[in-house]
Amino acid sequence: MKGLIKLAIVTGLGAMALKGWREWMGDGKTPDDRGAIGSSGIVRDAGPQEGIAQADWDKVDEQSDESFPASDPPGNY
Repeated sequence: MKGLIKLAIVTGLGAMALKGWREWMGDGKTPDDRGAIGSSGIVRDAGPQEGIAQADWDKVDEQSDESFPASDPPGNY
């Protein structure tokens, strides 16, 4: 019986230490970036992003980018 009580105490202390460690270090989860209720979250600017030259960006690319997240592609592809 003494061994069982000691085990319960050690387990409880371990659980408290683990909880304190997680609170101190953070839980490791990524922050919730979905935005407010009813929004679609983080929105990037339309247009060519880093690594794409402006000269390589044509009218179809622009229309396709501006229509996102619609499911239909632009009409002049």
